[in-house]
Amino acid sequence: MNCREIQIRDPFILKDDKNKEYYLYGTTDKSAWSGKAVGFDAYVSKDLLYWEGPHPVFRPKPDFWADQNFWAPEVHLYHGRYYMIASFKSNDRHRGVQILAADSPLGPFETFIDGPVTPSNWDCLDGTLYLDESEQPWIIFSHEWTQVEDGQMCCMKLSKDLRSTETEPVTLFTASQASWSIPNTGDVVKRDGENYVTDGPFLYKTHSGALLMLWSSYSCTGYAMGISRSVSGKITGPWVHDSKPIYQKDGGHGMLFQTFEGRLMLAIHSPNVTPNERLFLIPMEEIEDQIKLV
Repeated sequence: MNCREIQIRDPFILKDDKNKEYYLYGTTDKSAWSGKAVGFDAYVSKDLLYWEGPHPVFRPKPDFWADQNFWAPEVHLYHGRYYMIASFKSNDRHRGVQILAADSPLGPFETFIDGPVTPSNWDCLDGTLYLDESEQPWIIFSHEWTQVEDGQMCCMKLSKDLRSTETEPVTLFTASQASWSIPNTGDVVKRDGENYVTDGPFLYKTHSGALLMLWSSYSCTGYAMGISRSVSGKITGPWVHDSKPIYQKDGGHGMLFQTFEGRLMLAIHSPNVTPNERLFLIPMEEIEDQIKLV
């Protein structure tokens, strides 16, 4: 099927060099905001144009702790296994980021640790995995505006087997520190007073060694995605923010990947309205320590 036929939020693309295939993951429940969650599906493509699927890659077992808001799965190949990092919630527990594992990119992904890696008393979502220059794994995630009002981007050092955290959370920055972010939480979760949103972090290191973070919030034109830069080149920052979003046309939660032909691509969902969300792939170019839409 063409990607315009696939309803998906928070897209993430894994490139399989061995089989020369792309795997597309994302929030695939028809109603991501309410009701009982089903799971995650994936799609497979050779050319990024036509996708085969859906393949059910995660379905919760009866004793799984969460039953709603299954959001934003990423899949990373790490030490010979595939690890899915995704957000989950239940009525009696805070939303958290949990790591699942599988031997295949098509799963089935299963729990291998008991519960989320994010703090149990925090509202958290949208975890991403980052390996620093020493191959040390880190998890970067959003501490939600639902709890802190000015959404935070945070990080924790993970154990090498990804089973536990080795440090307490460190706040990297808040949404309001980016001049383009405004206090708006979107139509679905709108409430009195409004707040600043952080979601969808993704780390990218340029050829010149600059460490960038893509992340999404709301701008004066709606849902948007900006870029922040680590002054030190390390995950702990400090971080500075580009003055304008790189994408502000009602789309975001993006990630970057290289095609098999070596072209840099940005994957986002747009528009940000259920059930119309679709995958958009945008060619990018890297110039020194900048990435720009072609």
